[in-house]
Amino acid sequence: MAGKIENKSNIELGVVPTHIKFVGGLAPNEDGRLPRDEDGRIAVVAEMDRLMADCPVTVNAAQVPYFAGGNEDDVAEMINGLKELGLTVHLIMMVGGADPMNPDDEDAVAGMLVGGLEVAKQFGITNVSSTSFEEWMQGEPKTGDAFDAAVAQVAKVHARAYEEAKLADSCVEAWHIEFLRGGEFQTFTDAAKCFAGVKATNEIIGTNYFKVMVDAAHCGDSDLTIPENEKVIQEISDAGALGIYHASSKTTRGCLSTDDGWIGALLAAYAKTGNMKHVFVEIFHHEDPALEPLRNLDPGHGLDTTDGRSYTQATIDGVVDVTRRLNNLVTRKML
Repeated sequence: MAGKIENKSNIELGVVPTHIKFVGGLAPNEDGRLPRDEDGRIAVVAEMDRLMADCPVTVNAAQVPYFAGGNEDDVAEMINGLKELGLTVHLIMMVGGADPMNPDDEDAVAGMLVGGLEVAKQFGITNVSSTSFEEWMQGEPKTGDAFDAAVAQVAKVHARAYEEAKLADSCVEAWHIEFLRGGEFQTFTDAAKCFAGVKATNEIIGTNYFKVMVDAAHCGDSDLTIPENEKVIQEISDAGALGIYHASSKTTRGCLSTDDGWIGALLAAYAKTGNMKHVFVEIFHHEDPALEPLRNLDPGHGLDTTDGRSYTQATIDGVVDVTRRLNNLVTRKML
């Protein structure tokens, strides 16, 4: 292993281990059991152990998906195993089979969200995330009055989950909402639109508990330019709603070298706000069966950008790249 590289910032640096694939890596099977390595360890725990052993940077956190219906013993083994590696665990609550923008689906959506929040509380998790403003790759774009109605409904159902899970009196300090690119989402497809929903939710509960998670990849694939995203990031920060930052490449979602400048520009925008706390590196495997619909949407997602490396090494290289960027933001007194 190369010499150690110090993260000179006070930013929590983590990995979203999507590079091991949802199918066979992160998602439970039909019995709710989580995938395991050949040695019997939960796959994501084994991978984070390998990655951390070879990474010259200290990784502080792992952001892992939580699927409703996952085997309770396996979920406990996963979370405790990651904690034993010295990692802070973040949960991404996965919601499917119901439309958060549809009042008729409110009970189903709230139920799934509360279930994930109860798991977070059980294990002392302080930050949760979700892509729960709409269903993945479903529906039609909503604009005008229909968009306003969608904002009102997602705010209502998320505020309801907040109240039912009694988050105000819990260990969970913040709930980060992620928007996705057009095609993956149809309505909440950029930072400004996501902020509209988050702001409305915070107004209902009376506190800036909900945050906007900004993923550089989704920003790059949205209709907003880099300067427009920089402006929105500052507006979100000024409102007290700036959340986790994902360092991930637009379109390919592969090696960070394919990002065409978005990661660095928006990381600097985050730094300038003074409110950046968490940065996660996220790379997807170009052959993950679960993401075939995304490859059909944009063939660029199916490109192998590893340039001969393993996905573990490509992710490590991403962590190193982001650490250098953070350190130089410190040097330039932007952090």
